[in-house]
This record gives sequence, C-alpha cells and structure tokens, in this order.
Amino acid sequence: MKSTAAMLAAACLFCPTGAHADEAAFLRSLQGKFSGKGTVRIRTNTPVMNISCTFTSDATANSLSLDGTCRALLIMSREIRADLKVSGGKYTGTYIGSRSGPAGLSGSRKGDAIDLDIHWAKIVNGDRDAELTVEKVGPDNMRMTVTDMDPATGKMVVTSRIDLKRS
Repeated sequence: MKSTAAMLAAACLFCPTGAHADEAAFLRSLQGKFSGKGTVRIRTNTPVMNISCTFTSDATANSLSLDGTCRALLIMSREIRADLKVSGGKYTGTYIGSRSGPAGLSGSRKGDAIDLDIHWAKIVNGDRDAELTVEKVGPDNMRMTVTDMDPATGKMVVTSRIDLKRS
C-alpha cells in the first residue's frame, strides 16, 4: 500500500498540471495558416482603414508565434509579429509591427481569449500603454483586437480588429 502511494506521489511530481495541459491544448488550437479582413486606425482620432491580412501561427505547449502581413489600399503593407510564452498561466512576449518599435506584452488567458497589456517602445496616443486580445472564435477562427485610450476623451478606442479564418 505504501509503495503504491509513493509511486502515485512520485508520478504526480512529473506529470503536467491541468493548467499547463489546458494552455498547451489552447495554444495548439490556434496553430495554422489564417487569412482575413479587418480595420485599423493609425491613431485613435484618425479614420478607419480596411485591411486584409494573412498570418501563420506556430504553437508549442508553452509558446505562440503569430507572423503576418496586413495590407491597406493595395499600396500600404505592414509586417506584424507577436511572440508569446506562457509560464504558470502568465503570458509574456513581444509585438513587432507598430511604428513605435518592438513592444512588450504581458497578460493571461480568460476563457478563449488571451488578454495582453501592450507597453509600446515610444509614446502612442499620449502614453505607452494599450491592450491586445487574441481570441479563438470557434474551431477555425481567430480575432485580434488592439484597444487604446483616446487622450482627448479618455475612452478606449479599437485601433485595430482583424478577423481571421484558418485556410
């Protein structure tokens, strides 16, 4: 009896926790090639532009990389990349694609969404903070939304929203 209990205790030390397994399954569900459309504003007070995007998403048990290109008006193109790592339920990483330079990301997952705080490399819309949500929408869709505070009104404004479908 004691040896069975000891073996079970030892096995538990080497087994992945439910939380780790949940994150791994969630991240892997976001893997693949995606394409879609959305909107973007350069600043909170500028008009919305329509964009089309393609992304490749690579995932492991503890990381997610989103690598893509978005185009507006067939003449403007921007490379976008987000690299995330998860440890103990906390996500950290970097975002590349803003004119301000590489930005820091940190946050956690709530349900089917990873909610991340963005810390821009330079001041954007009056400060260096914004929010990014990477959300799984059904089995083959993903939505990425950036919100930022409008310095004139103090209200949060969606500065980009991209709805993607697995290709």
